Amino acid sequence: MHHALLRPAVVSRVSDLIGYTPLFELCRTENGSRLLLKLEQFNPTGTAKIRMARQMVLDAEERGELRPGGRIIESTSGNTGLGLAVIAAERGYTFTAVVDNHACADKLRGMKALGTELVYVVDDGTEELATAAREELAEEMAGQDDNAIFTEQHNNPANAVGYHQVGRELDAALDGRVDVLIGAVGTGGGLCGTGRELRRTVPDVTIVGVEPKGSIAFGGPAHDYYQSGTGTPEGATIGALVDFDLIDEGVKVGDIEAFATARVVARRTGLLIGGSAGGVVYEALTRMADLRPDTTMVALLNDGGEKYMDTVFDDDWMHARDLIDPTVEREIDEVLTKLRGN
Repeated sequence: MHHALLRPAVVSRVSDLIGYTPLFELCRTENGSRLLLKLEQFNPTGTAKIRMARQMVLDAEERGELRPGGRIIESTSGNTGLGLAVIAAERGYTFTAVVDNHACADKLRGMKALGTELVYVVDDGTEELATAAREELAEEMAGQDDNAIFTEQHNNPANAVGYHQVGRELDAALDGRVDVLIGAVGTGGGLCGTGRELRRTVPDVTIVGVEPKGSIAFGGPAHDYYQSGTGTPEGATIGALVDFDLIDEGVKVGDIEAFATARVVARRTGLLIGGSAGGVVYEALTRMADLRPDTTMVALLNDGGEKYMDTVFDDDWMHARDLIDPTVEREIDEVLTKLRGN
């Protein structure tokens, strides 16, 4: 028998609030299959990535690379940076985030509020996703400071280790009944770290990775996309943490479908989820009709929708980028109506 993992009743650090996030049943089929959402937005900073941010810092301390009063440098679209900002504040480090304007403004504001130094690799106001340039600058800056480290999230094994706890939480909460695990693939740490740990106790779980159309990890043509904090854009190197042997299937979801799903879920359930989370839920919903009876599918949702009020949930922003398709939203709404029974 598995026992539920519980957070202490009283904590003294923000990082003590990491984990133990809830599962939300979005829908189920007539044959008893269900889609559960692992709501990582209930972590501090509203994102899963604070899990791996903490682990990267602890690992660097243990290896002696991060010393008292040191400086942490990372290339980030926002969520990893928010996590590192919290851990840096708690442990007495300074944190420099190398960013671009592709990141949601609220993520940038949040990092700054937590004392982060923001360094823009492109500062001309464009929304270009400049992952490769960000990482190059972060590595260069760390090399110029004897008391600084570049945590290099895309290739840092501690990233994946930080998500092992998610696998244990799922195993405990569902008593090992996880048949399908589906999640976004950016650095690869979240899905692969969770999936690797889960397979220790649930060896037959099917693992499905989701990336934006235009991302290159699962092949296909490269082009720009608006889903932030996920995928591998053209010119960037696929991270070492993307374990293709672990992932049973890799799929792509377009921005229109991902954002439409986030918007429909908000209107139908009152639950705000992020743009890339919308992509994961969209792909999960397309699979519901084909599931065997009594299948449990768990979707890992990296963050909530509160940071996307100026983008995904802003009609003017969406229309300006031709990202709204009423037909797609109507189709998703119909699927949810059928599966939720309302």
